Amino acid sequence: MSQIFPVLQAGLSAAGEQIRFLSGRIRAMMDWLAALESTGGVVSIFAWVTIAVICMHELSLCEGIVEMLQDKARQEQFRRVQSIRLEIGRLSCVEVDALRFAFEAVARNSVARNAVLEIDEIPGRGFCSRCGELVEMTHRFDVCPLCGGYPVELRQGDEMRIKHVEVL
Repeated sequence: MSQIFPVLQAGLSAAGEQIRFLSGRIRAMMDWLAALESTGGVVSIFAWVTIAVICMHELSLCEGIVEMLQDKARQEQFRRVQSIRLEIGRLSCVEVDALRFAFEAVARNSVARNAVLEIDEIPGRGFCSRCGELVEMTHRFDVCPLCGGYPVELRQGDEMRIKHVEVL
């Protein structure tokens, strides 16, 4: 039985832009710490707390997602989520690696345990009022790459949606 839940649309705050700076470093840091731990090395609590602070935003998002899945499981009477597909805008201030890490931790004791998490990243696009074109955006406050105009009105890339959920 497969169902689609087009829910959880949220415009996410610009404060999370700072997290994007750490993009690939979060996963590398977690992998390094896990490898060190597995070889008997001592990992300081400070290192794990640092990762936890970086992932706090994503952790609360995952808690919301899992809570919604739990509610739907009670309503629709399914036992398990096999997979979940999210759409996340590149300008949504969500760190995808941190979200994956947080989802794994939060889903552990829920209907979503062992669920495959698929994430489609949506590129940023905006409308330039100066030249009237729809342009690609890599940051929220970019100038128009075609004419240098400002402001460019964000039209796509700050969304977060549950696009598809497959359940048993």
